Amino acid sequence: QLQLVESGGGLVQPGGSLRLSCTTSRFTLDSYVIGWFRQAPGKEREGVSCISSSDGRTHYYDSVKDRFTISRDNAKNTVYLQMSSLKPEDTAVYMCAALFYCPNYKNVRSWGHGTQVTVSS
Repeated sequence: QLQLVESGGGLVQPGGSLRLSCTTSRFTLDSYVIGWFRQAPGKEREGVSCISSSDGRTHYYDSVKDRFTISRDNAKNTVYLQMSSLKPEDTAVYMCAALFYCPNYKNVRSWGHGTQVTVSS
């Protein structure tokens, strides 16, 4: 288990921004493909974005493309999800996970516990 830990969630108004962080103290994250998922109340969990370990290639689902940016800071052993132009429908628990391939969101190596993002006025 990688023991991934997310942070950075909170309450934000529509149109606002948040930056989520995913880190672990047990391994170096740059060796792993990392994905972000979200689960809204009453809905299935869905993959949002991922970043490869080898070449930094990224993937975004259409619903967040051009609004969210995934990135790595290897010096801080952290993967970020910068979220901008947030909408109420972005409200969900956001979780990071270690994947085998990007953008294969179905096979997950290890999950974090999640951080709540609420977009509301």
